[in-house]
Amino acid sequence: MDNKVQDLRSALELLKKMPGHLIETDVEIDSSAELSGVYRHIGAGGTVMRPTKEGPAMIFNNIKGHEEARIAIGILASRSRVGKLLDCAPERLGFLLKDSVMNPIPPVVISNEKAKCQEKVYLASDQDFDIRKLIPAPTTTPEDAGPYLTLGMCYASNPDTMESDITIHRMCLQSKDEMTIFLQPGARHIGYFHEVAEAKGESLPISVSIGVDPAIEIAACFEPPTTPLGYDELQVAGAIRKEPVELVHCLTINEKAIANAEYVIEGELLPGRRMREDKNSNTGKAMPEFPGYNGPANPELPVIKVKAVTTRTNPIMQTCIGPSEEHVSMAGIPTEASILSMIDKAMPGKIQNVYCASSGGGKYIAVLQFKKSIPSDEGRQRQAALLAFSAFAELKHVFLVDEDVDCFDMNDVMWAMTTRFQANVDMIPIPMSPVGSIQSA
Repeated sequence: MDNKVQDLRSALELLKKMPGHLIETDVEIDSSAELSGVYRHIGAGGTVMRPTKEGPAMIFNNIKGHEEARIAIGILASRSRVGKLLDCAPERLGFLLKDSVMNPIPPVVISNEKAKCQEKVYLASDQDFDIRKLIPAPTTTPEDAGPYLTLGMCYASNPDTMESDITIHRMCLQSKDEMTIFLQPGARHIGYFHEVAEAKGESLPISVSIGVDPAIEIAACFEPPTTPLGYDELQVAGAIRKEPVELVHCLTINEKAIANAEYVIEGELLPGRRMREDKNSNTGKAMPEFPGYNGPANPELPVIKVKAVTTRTNPIMQTCIGPSEEHVSMAGIPTEASILSMIDKAMPGKIQNVYCASSGGGKYIAVLQFKKSIPSDEGRQRQAALLAFSAFAELKHVFLVDEDVDCFDMNDVMWAMTTRFQANVDMIPIPMSPVGSIQSA
């Protein structure tokens, strides 16, 4: 039985063979607030509003207003599911990604004729072109600024060096051919590329690939210092699969896109152009973010002018709910890999495993399993925690546990905290810092 995963469709075929991991519905669904409202009861998990649970991925086959499209959600909303999709034991995923960063396989470019993502082409110059009609982008709540792309793989290149990068950003569809994109200052390389182009008064070509191999979605979430400026995270996805990711030249811009994506949006980040994120809704809200709260609308965001949309035949839109187990997988597992790599370089053999827990959304909490072999090792686990804090500004709490505690079982972690932890001795608050505390059990 061939379980090879190389795109979204083969990932879904694998899930169909795994009892309890994928369900479908033919009931008509509205992508505006209704779809996410249904899925949070099915399998969103994580910090999404209760009641919820970790459950199967889901395919909605009947999307109101979009006859040819389907929507898939929750593909990565389970650590065990991610393990199956990446052919790795769930507790070893951090190690898989750490090793993949160290052994990168660069992407390759294939011909346009072979690219599945260009089976259908829609040009912005066409009179009836409208990205809102072409792409069934959902809203999570009625207060959202608009329909959002939450799993778009943004690909662009440094205008000076032509080094490329792939990242995920929230993008709101604002008009028939315009999207806003949130570029967190100093956190993503594409934001820097835009600054370089804008300083020259130039547009930055950018492609957005939606519906891809889960290995690409996980790899795209690596951050500095693990993947510094100039490191293309598609190389990590290549290493995970042990073969290069296939790219294709876009049709209307000088950039590349993921060749087997379900959708590709081709566009340009405009120089000097900004737009209010909620200009169509006027709610003051953007969308629910990973901690479980609605984020405020940004008063001015960069604008992508869309030049074309290309798709596979009968494309599958892929999305996620902002606060969910899916975000925990995408943000947390690369962070685990980065912490493992950093600490192992400083203290070889001491760090046994790392878990970025669901309750922290994959970014706020890290549980470090540390091995103490000799008496002088006592205290070094706190140095390991400081290394983690030094690299990840969003990390708030680090829990340090011995190797006999299962770091992936928060009941076991809390047992250790209850029976071995004394706050006035074992907790180290870090004042005047965006981080929170080290807690050793």
